[in-house]
Amino acid sequence: MPLFRLDASIRAEGSASREIADIVEAEWLAVHPGDRIERRHIGVDPLPADAWGHALAARGVPEAERTPEQRAAVELAAALVDELLAADAVLLAVPLYNFGVSQHVKTWFDLVITDPRAAAGGPPLLQGTPVVLATVRGGAYGAGTPREGWDHSTGYLRRILADVWGADLTVIEREFTLVGVNPALDQFADLASQMHAGALDSAREAGKALAVA
Repeated sequence: MPLFRLDASIRAEGSASREIADIVEAEWLAVHPGDRIERRHIGVDPLPADAWGHALAARGVPEAERTPEQRAAVELAAALVDELLAADAVLLAVPLYNFGVSQHVKTWFDLVITDPRAAAGGPPLLQGTPVVLATVRGGAYGAGTPREGWDHSTGYLRRILADVWGADLTVIEREFTLVGVNPALDQFADLASQMHAGALDSAREAGKALAVA
């Protein structure tokens, strides 16, 4: 049962989203100790920023007439889709950056969607595939907070993964990851600790469920 894992944090160490995903992965491995994990870390090994434009332009060009850049972009998009289709389960660790998804994440989604197998109107790319999304936010964006509605990432991710790609989606969320880093948030230390513990519990539950899905 192959697992595909995507990390999008720009931090190789100390990543809050990675911490959650590591727990999910550990629970999955406890049930599938010998199975393969395909990894892609687009935060520290980003995809070419211009690949999406080249892949998109290649759609209207006969294959023999495509530029080397267009061919490379089409091949990269196909490889990204292959990784998803080869997986029986998917794990994504995507933090909130500047109130939205980072350029690394947007490039990944945009490139995947250029592949004919992910085209609108066809079978949903991840129809029925169990997917766990671990997402974290430095501040608080829930109902009643000063920045309610400022999270423009989680809704987008749900739309693509569940509504467009048809995934069986589980979302694990953690807020206030900057408590202890930003002194202005020190007053929320107890709440942040509770949120952290809750997210780790949710990760363990999601990992167990992913392993038997």
